[in-house]
Formats: sequence, structure tokens, C-alpha cells
Amino acid sequence: MKGEESKYEDWMNQISSLCKAAIGHLDWQVIKPIANLTSTYTFIIRFNSEANLNNWMNSLERNRLIQEISNSLESGDQYATRNGLDFLFSFENQLVRPPLRWKQFLVTWSAIFPLVNLVPIIVLPILRYFTPHENRIFDSFFISASIVFLMVYVIMPKYTSWIKWWLYKQP
Repeated sequence: MKGEESKYEDWMNQISSLCKAAIGHLDWQVIKPIANLTSTYTFIIRFNSEANLNNWMNSLERNRLIQEISNSLESGDQYATRNGLDFLFSFENQLVRPPLRWKQFLVTWSAIFPLVNLVPIIVLPILRYFTPHENRIFDSFFISASIVFLMVYVIMPKYTSWIKWWLYKQP
């Protein structure tokens, strides 16, 4: 797609507005390529149901726009669908199925348990410094946000790569 970035950006605006208008659309995010390092655009779209997602992915509007840009796509139209917390257990270019649910449960629980016990010890003194009055809702908001951030961006990517030999081992 070298040299066609502006064409692609225009196309992206068209498909974005159609996707956002589709029934059940919840969210649209674009991860743009890093200059001189990558050339891949990644779109993350969320729908309120798998049926509505499938309706969008198979819609005439989407297919027409994919056809319009297909000559500019280096690898064609590639996409993957993830449900629930499967994204925490997936790796780039992964060709295997997500781990069994009971393994996902054990791994997630074993990562959250220490965080639920340690994060308040760290976060509450900081909150008390800025807001001397205790407010359970306010405290819970920041504690849970810290835990989710750590789970998604710090712990689970490393943790799942360390134990992927067990996670993806089929019985």
C-alpha cells in the first residue's frame, strides 16, 4: 500500500461511517501503522451480538468497499473474531483455537487473585493523599481500573506466553 496511504485513509473514513451505522455497532478503533516500521492497519470493531457482527461482515456495503480497495491490500481482507476474554489468550498470527474455558478461568483467576489483594494496598494510599475522604465507589472505580489495566496490558500478555505450552495443549 506504499504511496496509497491517503487513498486508504479516505476509504477508511467511508467504511468507518457505514460500520458505525450498522445495527448493533458498539465501538470502532483503528491502530495505524508506525512510520518506517510497520504497514499494517488493524481495525477493532465491537458489536452487541455475533449475529449483528456477521451481518456487518457479510453486508453488501462492506463487501463493495472491500472490493474497491482490494488491489491496494497487500494480504487481502483478513479478520479474526474473538468472544469474551478470548483476546487475552490470543497471539499474533495464531492459527490455533482459544484455550479451553476451564483453563482460561484458572489462568484469569490466578492472575486476578494477587492483584485484588495487592492493588488496593498500593492505590488506596495514593487516593487518600489526593482525596482524604473515603468513598467506596470512587475507590472501587480506581482499583478496578488499575486491575483491568494491569491484566490486559501487563500481566496477561506475558503470563499467557509463559504458559502457552499448557494453555494450548489439547487433551
